Parts: sequence; structure tokens; C-alpha cells
Amino acid sequence: MSLRTDSAPAAEADLGSGPRRPVRARNLATGTVAMTLLGASVGVSRTLTTAPLFTAQALRYLVAGLVLLAMAKRACAALVWPRGREWLWLTGIAAVGLVLFNVAIVRGLDHAEPAVIAVAVACVPIVLGVVGPLLERRVPSRRILIAAATVTAGSALVEGTGRTDAIGLAWAAVVLACEACFTLLAVPVLPRHSAWGVSVHSVWIGAIMFAVLGCATEGPSSVARITASQWAALAYLALMVTAVAFICWYSTVAALGPGAAGVLTGIAPVAAALTGVVLDGRTPAVCVWCGMLVVFCGLAVGLAGGRAITRVPRRRTGPS
Repeated sequence: MSLRTDSAPAAEADLGSGPRRPVRARNLATGTVAMTLLGASVGVSRTLTTAPLFTAQALRYLVAGLVLLAMAKRACAALVWPRGREWLWLTGIAAVGLVLFNVAIVRGLDHAEPAVIAVAVACVPIVLGVVGPLLERRVPSRRILIAAATVTAGSALVEGTGRTDAIGLAWAAVVLACEACFTLLAVPVLPRHSAWGVSVHSVWIGAIMFAVLGCATEGPSSVARITASQWAALAYLALMVTAVAFICWYSTVAALGPGAAGVLTGIAPVAAALTGVVLDGRTPAVCVWCGMLVVFCGLAVGLAGGRAITRVPRRRTGPS
């Protein structure tokens, strides 16, 4: 595994020709894994509420970056060095999708209940369904938009509602924008860098940003304030929710496009609710079960119907 500066897409073999149905099934599976890991991490993330924010996240992404490099080497993935405007896209993922996202959640929770922030994130499928195809110079699919709206409605039922003020609503809007940008900013660089490159570069850039903010606002000594349980939580988040989930998610986006992949984000709140049943022994209310059913209906509309979208180089005309 080495960093190169050539322009050949590292994932072209995976995203070009080949049997279409198996490719689609594989990437639906990776997207499901990514969102399941994200949703199931809610309980783990609660242990970090008292930890120094920037320092803890810097350690998380540092470890995740090292894990990603080891995984890429084992997978014989060819990583290419960013060039030109690619630095802007990758830095944007780190700055907006990682750093600002975490800050917005913390600040938003000072003015709004968790359900308000969760509902904002639940609107991501609609944003991806509209903006994603436009970035690829395609007309948004009516079927995907209907599915995205259905998934969002179901996710809102699962998460419930909460109290907030105007500032809380503003931070919730920032959270929504950051979550959408995490996917959308990767679209221009995925063809050349593949899921491996986008994950590795965004993570190490994010780690540097968090480290600088941590040193400036919390001080180097803040590392000593992290408890043993918080170290364990950081290790889990670095390995499963960052390294593994990033690769799975960006692979899905590269194969299906941001619009269709965005429908899968509805799996995250379902996974969070089911994880709560296992960890806390709480039985979800009827509206939560209804919300899960609505989410599954949205997934069926968006992903079970129609044919797979196969990503091909622009110089060729592929199947639609």
C-alpha cells in the first residue's frame, strides 16, 4: 500500500462492469452495516459526555487513521495523494462533517433535547435525495424522494419529539447540514480516491484539526482526564464507527450514488432504538414500532424497486 499521485481511480474495478445485482446487494449490505454501527454507537457515545471534547475526538480519529492505514495495506488498496481542489473537498469533509458536526451536537444539546437533534439528522435522506443527484448532473428520482420522505417520517416517529428554543433549532439545522456534507463533499473525490482514500484522508485531516483545537482550548493535560471506560469507548468508536463504518458507507455511496444511499440512513435510528432495548431493557412505545415499520416501508420503496445504479467513467454510457 503506497501513496501515489496518478489519476487512475482505485476502485474502478469494483465500480465498473460486472454482474449488476450482486454488486447492488453487496453495497446495500455495506450501507446497512455502516448505519447499524452508527445507530448502535449511541449508547457508547454517552460515556464521552464528560470527556474533553476535542482531545477525545483527536485521539479517536488518530487511532482510526492508523487502523485504516493497516486495513488498506492488508486489502492492497492503492492510496493516492490529494491534489488541487481535492484538498478542498477532503478538508471540507473533515472540517464540516467531523469537527463542526461534533461541536454542533454539543452546543445544540445545551438548548434542545436529544430528540430534536435526532430528528434533524433524520432529514438527511431528503437532502441527499435532492442535492446528491444534482451534484452528479442528474435529475432527482421521484421514487428516491418518496422513499426519503417516508424514511424521514419513520425516523421522526422512532426518535420522538422534544423541547427546544430558537438557538437549539439553529444548531439542529447545522447538524443536518454537516451530516449531509459528510456524504455530499465526498462525491467529487470518490471516483479517483475510492472509499479507502476518502476515509483515510478525511480522518487524518480531522485528527489534526481536533488536536489543534484540543491543545488550544483544553490543553495537552486534558488527556489525563479521560477515564478507563472512556478510553474503551474511544477505542470502539475508532475501530467500528469510524474505520469500518467509513469504508462501508463511502463504498455504498460510490456504488449507489448519494441519493439511493441516503435512504439507508433511516437504519441508524432503528438500530439505536433496538440497541436501547438490549442495553437498557426498555420496551419501545407503540409509536416507535410504527416508526420502524414506516422506515422499512421507505427502504422497500427506495431500494427494492428499480435497477441498480452502476458507477461508470463519464466517457462511457452505462445502464440507467
